[in-house]
Amino acid sequence: MRVAMLGGGTIARLVLEHARRGEIPGVEIAAVAGRPGSPRAPALAREFGVQHLEGGEALIALRPAAVVEAASHEAVKEHLVPLLEAGISVVVLSAGALADDELRRRAEAAAQRSGALLYVPSGGIGGLDALKTACIAGVDEASIQVAKPPAAWKGISYVESRGVALDRLTAPVTLFEGPARDGVPLFPQNVNIAAVLALGGIGMDRTRLKVVADPALTFNTHTIRVAGRSGRFSIVLENVPSPDNPKTAWLACFSAIAALRALGSPVRYGT
Repeated sequence: MRVAMLGGGTIARLVLEHARRGEIPGVEIAAVAGRPGSPRAPALAREFGVQHLEGGEALIALRPAAVVEAASHEAVKEHLVPLLEAGISVVVLSAGALADDELRRRAEAAAQRSGALLYVPSGGIGGLDALKTACIAGVDEASIQVAKPPAAWKGISYVESRGVALDRLTAPVTLFEGPARDGVPLFPQNVNIAAVLALGGIGMDRTRLKVVADPALTFNTHTIRVAGRSGRFSIVLENVPSPDNPKTAWLACFSAIAALRALGSPVRYGT
């Protein structure tokens, strides 16, 4: 299966490294696509000896079986629907972009028309299989707390607008608490997992999100709680931050590889 990467950052590099070692059976990474003028994607493509592409038209012309989006909310908004309409499956890692109901409806409709797969992996969280199953019985409450060291929240416009002195925190500070729909767009690189949980569960409006900067933390710590007719469950994940990007959990990066292995395999375990 020929696959193209959209984005030239940490996740793209990790996927290419594993593919080069033959650790993604049945998958060939054919190209890396990036923004016009960006140096990262062409440099990565040269390093791994794959084709470099610029723009959505070049991606579609390549005709890969699938594209792994590991770029940004803006990339999802620009490329997702055209790729699906062209019959190209898309693995979306910047899932927060799908908080936009109109974009998500258009993407789902395009996938249904073309037969391409719109695949949103679990990223840096677990429990989606239990959540989806519980939703069939009926879920009353679902919440996620995303707590990370202060460095993970630097460079975010919303945090800066609140005047939070991240370098001088001595205790946890809640940066946001409310519906996932309101919180996800405020943290485009940090809380895509909340969108995954909401879209796989009871929706963006009913799923509660709490965002915390905690100077005592070393790991990116996600706490999920679900309650409904089938029972209750709680999950706490303590994720090592990506070495190159503290905003992203290392587990979320490896989720891209797990997604590609699932796409290339006729066998599946779990929901």
